[in-house]
Amino acid sequence: MKPVLRFEKVGLAYSGRSILSDVSFGVGPGELVALLGPSGCGKTTILNIVAGFLKPTSGYAFIGTQPIAGPGPDRGVVFQSYALFDWMTVRENVAFSLRCRGTSKAERTRVADEMISLVGLDGFGDYYPYNLSGGMRQRCGLARVLAASPNVMLMDEPFAAVDVQTREALQEEILRVKAQTGCTILFVTHSIDEAVFLADRIFLLTDLAHGRFQEFPVALAEPRANPENRIGPEFLALRQRIYLAMRDGRGHVPAPTAAAS
Repeated sequence: MKPVLRFEKVGLAYSGRSILSDVSFGVGPGELVALLGPSGCGKTTILNIVAGFLKPTSGYAFIGTQPIAGPGPDRGVVFQSYALFDWMTVRENVAFSLRCRGTSKAERTRVADEMISLVGLDGFGDYYPYNLSGGMRQRCGLARVLAASPNVMLMDEPFAAVDVQTREALQEEILRVKAQTGCTILFVTHSIDEAVFLADRIFLLTDLAHGRFQEFPVALAEPRANPENRIGPEFLALRQRIYLAMRDGRGHVPAPTAAAS
């Protein structure tokens, strides 16, 4: 199966300092890959290259078979900040990309209402962002990206600004939307728990200046959005392995202990 997103020996240098070097990976169709690591490890840099906001100084980044040359409608970004237009209703925000494409008003309304329903905002289409809670605003941002039908959805710590209960509800919502739409997602987070709950694979970014990262496949019970997955033995064992690898700080992944097996 050909990857939807691919890095081939991607490097990025800034002011003579190597940020990324020889980074290579692929993300398959319908896959959710989490980029995990502390602040400054290169997570958002990778996301910005995929989004087309940054250009590699070496190597190549592809969407499908096309090199990434800049931002495009084949990628949608859900930011940590809500990035909504306060003077537009929820429906108008969600339909914004369609309006820019010249889509008819009737079709814009149909697609916007479908996406609003998909993210659980039924009945809020005529509300303005300032009338919504933080979690609802982030749902609106998600619906706006989905309305554009991107090949890849990029999520940059999108739930960092909401409380724990809302964050967990939104994580479950992402898994539900992914199951329904089959969208491919690259998800940036510094939370081990979030990465393990959401991802099909986790890239633990250890030393991207030398092209090093650790890959962890995730195999949790279906349905993935089941909250009980958060306390299951597979979740806890993988969480422990990743935690120890992060503490080790050199990318070495300890063998599972008896307690984690």
